[in-house]
Amino acid sequence: MNSAAEGTAARPHLLARFGRAAGGLPRRVSTVLHRHPRLRLGFLLGPPMLWLGVAYLGALGALFITAFWGQNPFTGDVVREWNLDNFRTLWESEVYRKIAFRTLGIAALVTVVDIVIAFPVALYMAKIASPRLQRILVIAVLTPLWASYLVKAYAWRIMMSEGGIVDDLGGFLGLDTPGYGLAATVITLAYLWLPFMILPIYAGLERLPDSMLEASMDLGAKTGPTLRRIVLPTVFPAVVAGSIFTFSLSLGDYITVRIVGGANQMLGNVVYDNVGAANNLPFAAAVATIPVVIMLVYLAAARRTGALENV
Repeated sequence: MNSAAEGTAARPHLLARFGRAAGGLPRRVSTVLHRHPRLRLGFLLGPPMLWLGVAYLGALGALFITAFWGQNPFTGDVVREWNLDNFRTLWESEVYRKIAFRTLGIAALVTVVDIVIAFPVALYMAKIASPRLQRILVIAVLTPLWASYLVKAYAWRIMMSEGGIVDDLGGFLGLDTPGYGLAATVITLAYLWLPFMILPIYAGLERLPDSMLEASMDLGAKTGPTLRRIVLPTVFPAVVAGSIFTFSLSLGDYITVRIVGGANQMLGNVVYDNVGAANNLPFAAAVATIPVVIMLVYLAAARRTGALENV
């Protein structure tokens, strides 16, 4: 009886000691991390940076490597021999050159259209609208992003079709409607990516002090010179930041042009067709390097403007 009682009495002490030992490890780890900020930073950033390196940079490296491989014309298997045949085909084929320049032109035009529409909208939201209306407009800009990409693209297909809203409106005004084609592609892409242009410009205008505008008006400057000399130079990095989104998203798009573009193709369609029906992965990878290289050059140029701080 005495030994059983002693064992029962000693059990709480053992549990307490075990609890202190179990609780001591997290406390010691916390103390070490608190005393070594660099170790704490590495502990926090290590897993996401590892994932970024494997999932993103690794995939990008595999893309560039595959672009230099070939394909067996009889079996369709990938031949892992280094060559420049895929890039030579892209350079020498007039069809692929036209598609590349068409894609670049569409992406640039979509970006310009979005800038023209987004700037006055963002200016009104940031500097003219009341706080309550400002919140309503921000929600209105964000709401289309919650809808499905395909739903919005097919909605524009219906509106662009014969007998659709655009066709009826054009007939009422006596104008020719674009129908399916490059114009419909630009209109649809500009609508899809417009929020990505409005929000950075709006954020840039929000950082512009009202006192600068008031000082300009007090000195007798009119609206035009104030916009040219104060507003536009200040908000230019934000415009470039928005263009990074609209330009890159348009450059890689292949669904919209398939829905509303008629028989026209973009680089994304060439990649999709060679991954799917043609099953020519090396050539698809070579085509995919074109927008990647273009965006790397674009980002390098945008970095000089300080636009990446607004992304």
